[in-house]
Amino acid sequence: MRRAQSKLVGRVTHYYDKIRVAVVRFSVPMKKGDTVRFEGGGKSFSQALASIEKDHKKIAAVKKRQEVGVRVAKQVREGYRVYR
Repeated sequence: MRRAQSKLVGRVTHYYDKIRVAVVRFSVPMKKGDTVRFEGGGKSFSQALASIEKDHKKIAAVKKRQEVGVRVAKQVREGYRVYR
């Protein structure tokens, strides 16, 4: 995915290392299965949103300005940007 075509859709606000879950505040609606790219600290990787949780309950879609837990394939840090 080229950066010029990417749209910033959220930011990582917290990361739980042991369970590999990033807390992400999304600025646009997203749904399970959407592909996103995490970028920060000179690193970047893409993945599909396979597991999304709000208050420890699985959800299928994220509303605008909602903060949710997302299982990630690689380690991220607070402040990483999330692109669609």
